[in-house]
Amino acid sequence: MLTELSIKNFAIIDELSIHFQSGLTVLTGETGAGKSIIIDALGLLVGGRGSVEFVRYGEKKAELEGLFIIEDTTHPIYQKTQDLGIEIMDDHMLVLHRTISHTGKSICRINGKLTTLAIIKEIGQTILDIHSQHETQSLLDKDKHIELLDYFHESNHPGFTKDYKKLYKQWKELKNKYDANNKNEQELAQRIDLLEFQLNEIQNAELEPNEDELLTNERNELHHFESIHQNMNDAYNALHGEQKGLDWLSHASNNLEEAGDHNKDIQNMHQQFVDHYFMIEELSYQIRQHLDQMDYEPGRLEIIESRLHEIDQLKRKYGQSVEEIMTYSAKIEEELEEIKHRDHHLSNLQETLKEIGNDLLIEAKELHKIRLRAAKALEKAVLSELKDLYLEKTIFQVGVTYSKSEAGFSFEGVKVLPKNNGINQVQFLISTNPGEPVKELDKIASGGEMSRIMLALKNIFSKHQGITSVIFDEVDTGVSGRVAQSMAEKIYNISSGSQVLCITHLPQVASIADTHLRIEKQIQNDRTRTLVHELSFNERIDEIGKMITGAELTEASRTHAKELIEMNHKEK
Repeated sequence: MLTELSIKNFAIIDELSIHFQSGLTVLTGETGAGKSIIIDALGLLVGGRGSVEFVRYGEKKAELEGLFIIEDTTHPIYQKTQDLGIEIMDDHMLVLHRTISHTGKSICRINGKLTTLAIIKEIGQTILDIHSQHETQSLLDKDKHIELLDYFHESNHPGFTKDYKKLYKQWKELKNKYDANNKNEQELAQRIDLLEFQLNEIQNAELEPNEDELLTNERNELHHFESIHQNMNDAYNALHGEQKGLDWLSHASNNLEEAGDHNKDIQNMHQQFVDHYFMIEELSYQIRQHLDQMDYEPGRLEIIESRLHEIDQLKRKYGQSVEEIMTYSAKIEEELEEIKHRDHHLSNLQETLKEIGNDLLIEAKELHKIRLRAAKALEKAVLSELKDLYLEKTIFQVGVTYSKSEAGFSFEGVKVLPKNNGINQVQFLISTNPGEPVKELDKIASGGEMSRIMLALKNIFSKHQGITSVIFDEVDTGVSGRVAQSMAEKIYNISSGSQVLCITHLPQVASIADTHLRIEKQIQNDRTRTLVHELSFNERIDEIGKMITGAELTEASRTHAKELIEMNHKEK
């Protein structure tokens, strides 16, 4: 859920910090006080399109920051952030930050890490859903309807698309490989020439594993040959000879041996000393042997430099190391083999592709049957919600058909092309007037009807989409009376599974809220600023009383407001 929102130099807001609670929070206030500006700020915070117009006049940048707490570690946001390399700490905190400069540039951060606007949008859409009267949402996007239907079904049947998606991945990889191999002859001839040239160049170099590292080490040794030889020689001479290191160590060993004749601890000490003496003596022999083998060849350095230059030229083309070059060589050798025998490979690929394709269609057909059953269940659930909202004459249909494509292949009399989610097209259709045909959701004219339909769908899908915070911006426009009370109850029901923030002008909605925030506009030093105040019980009565009358507060409206709050409190 969203626990805190900080806004600075945004529109008419100079600086504002709002703390949000769980459950249903309503925001009320006079027109122009800045209610929708707060929702706009949230929209931009989760990746909405920015504009320099949002930067407060006279300021260089606007800053937005939101703190989200996601305690459910199974929430999809955890996998999504992990895939994107973003860490959510043990405190379950996710901080989104966005800065918009007066030049129009945006800087986005997630948990302090710089990121792109596309990523912050992807993350934001997973945890926050904003719905307004005039804004097209995923519920109106028919391309999203198949996802919503699957969300609805998956709540009771988790992983029902898993087998299909696994098979689709195999099929897609094979198809891409088949298409890549099935190029025209001219492209293949050019590809063969390129690969043969590269392979010959690498093979003629006769590279050895780790050759570049070994040569670099040898070059370094030759550059410092004189210094190495002098130091090794001095080390050996310091150990060997009369009155030298090993001689003195031998004297020390004899002294310890004699002392150990009378003390057991010293005997043990002597034994350890002897062991180390032999190790040093062995190392002195190795030093001598290395010195004897050292031989400076003036021409060797030139050979090494030439060879390293040759390897560097290959690295620029084929890899960062000899190992990567050799791996690339093996890869192109395999590709050459496939191209030269492509007829055989294509035949095998085509056969395998056909077998997996048949299996894929069987799984897709099963998905189709499941979605048809899920569609009936969803229709029933939506109609139940609409009945509560006094749209009992409404017809709601979930159309599940095959998605046709001329680029696909024949299946049950139509041509279909498998996609990641199957071969279906899903569309929500509705008719609010008896005798009228069902239409697409966005073809509904009445604002009041649209508000209720959207609310009914939100009430169902908010439980299945994993959204932690749902924002309603005046979705109750165009309704009143018993419909308003029913909408208030629906909005409150959504808040049982997700945090809900709602801008409203309806006293029915305001009275059922868990938290009530009033947005006010003040003028200080000839500048307008927005303030947010959490209302006490008595302040809520006054605010809702004014909403009832639409003008001045009266004792009758205060009484009515108090009754509304108490009635809804009992209902909750």
